[in-house]
Amino acid sequence: MASRFLPFLLLLLLLLLPPLPFSRSESFIGVNYGQVADNLPPPSATAKLLQSTSIEKVRLYGADPAIIQALANTGIGIVIGAANGDIPALASDPNSAAQWVQSNVLPYYPASKIILITVGNEVMMTNDQNLINQLLPAMQNVRKALEANSLGGKIKVSTVHSMALLSLSDPPSSGFFIPSYQNTLKGLLQFLKDTESPFAINPYPFFAYQSDPRPETLAFCLFQPNAGRVDAGSGIKYMNMFDAQIDAVYSALRAIGFKEVEILVAETGWPWQGDSNEVGPSRENAKAYNGNLIAHLRSMVGTPLMPGKSVDTYIFALYDEDLKPGPASERAFGLFRTDLSMAYDAGLSKSNTTLKPSSTVWCVPRAGVSDAELQASLDYACSQQSIDCSPIQAGGKCFEPNTVASHAAFAMNLYYQTAGQNPWNCDFSQTATLTSQNPSYNDCVYPGAST
Repeated sequence: MASRFLPFLLLLLLLLLPPLPFSRSESFIGVNYGQVADNLPPPSATAKLLQSTSIEKVRLYGADPAIIQALANTGIGIVIGAANGDIPALASDPNSAAQWVQSNVLPYYPASKIILITVGNEVMMTNDQNLINQLLPAMQNVRKALEANSLGGKIKVSTVHSMALLSLSDPPSSGFFIPSYQNTLKGLLQFLKDTESPFAINPYPFFAYQSDPRPETLAFCLFQPNAGRVDAGSGIKYMNMFDAQIDAVYSALRAIGFKEVEILVAETGWPWQGDSNEVGPSRENAKAYNGNLIAHLRSMVGTPLMPGKSVDTYIFALYDEDLKPGPASERAFGLFRTDLSMAYDAGLSKSNTTLKPSSTVWCVPRAGVSDAELQASLDYACSQQSIDCSPIQAGGKCFEPNTVASHAAFAMNLYYQTAGQNPWNCDFSQTATLTSQNPSYNDCVYPGAST
C-alpha cells in the first residue's frame, strides 16, 4: 500500500471545512457544441439546458450568431472558431482579420462572454504546408484586431492540435513533438506564451483503447480501479490514461522550452454507441469515462506532473450529430439527446443527487462482490495521494477484521468522503454503494458526509 498520505486526523479536519463555492469548482468543465446535425434544438433551449447544468464553458467550431446571442447574459464562457478555410485570408490581410472580429465578436461582447478564439482545427495534421505556414500570421492578425478594440487582454487566441502531433507519448515522460514540426511549433508557442494563451489539444483515451482493447486498458482509460502503469523514465505510477496523455503533452512542451504554456483540453469524450464491429462504444463506458473524468477534474488533484490544478477541459459533445460521416460512434458522443434529455447521467446536472436521507451517508461495498474486485478497488483508493490507508495496515485501528471486504470498505468510504462526496465517487466499477447505516465499529471510525 502507498504511504504518501495526509495524516488521518488532518483528513477528518478537512472533511469539516465548508466546500468551495459551486461555480468556482466547476469553472474548468466545458462542452463542445457541434452542429453537424439536422435535428438540433433551438439555441434558446440549449442555453436554458446549459444553465441547468454545471457546465460553465461552451466551445463552438464556428461563430454561429444565433448561439452566441442565445448565450448572452448567462455567464457561460464561449469559445468561437475561425475555420481552416478562413486562415489564408486572415493571414494575408489584416483587414480581413479586423472584419472577422467586427462581425463575430463586437456585436455580442461582453453580454456574450467570449473568452477564446481558436484559429483553425488540427491544421498541423493537414500536411498542407502553405496552410501550416499561414497559421501563425492568421493568429497574430486576429490578436491585433482584438487589441485594436481594447480586447487583447480579455479574449485569447489559440489553435487546436491533434495528439498525433506527438511522435512519442508513452511513457508520458518521453513526450516529444514530431521533429519536422518543431520550428513551426516554437513560433506558435512563443505567441501563446507572449499572449498568455493556452495550448489546445484533443486527447481521446477512447482511441487509445481501440488500439489496445484489453480489459486492463479499458479500466485504465475509464478511471476505474486498475493496477496502474509505471513510467519507466520518471518512476511515476499513472492510474488513468487521461493524466498520462496530458503529462505527455506537458513533457513535449518542456522538451522544447515552453513548459509554462497552459494546456487546454479542447476535446475529449467517449461514444455511447457504435457499429457492431467497433470496440469500446457503450452507454456504460461513456457514463464511466465522462462521469469519472468530471469527478477527477473536480477533485483538483491534477496530473502527476501538474499537481493541484485541473486542466480546462471541453467534453465532446453536447449533442449527437446525426449528419457526421464515418462509423456510428462519430454520431454518438452526445451527453444529451436532441429532445434535451440526458443520454446518460455523467453528473453534470445541478440537481444531480442520489440518496437524500436527513442523516449521514457512507460508501461501502455492494453485496455479492468478489474479493478480487474489492481488492482492485482497495488498491485504487489507497493509491490516491489524498487517501491515508494507515488505519487498515497492521497495528491500525481498522486493521481487524483482517479481510479484503473490511479493508475495502474503509478505503472506499475514505475515497468517497475526500474526493467530493458525489455519487460517482462511490461507484468503483459498480462494486460500491451509498448507505445511511454507519459502518464504524469499536475504535474504527468511518468519516461520514451529511446530506
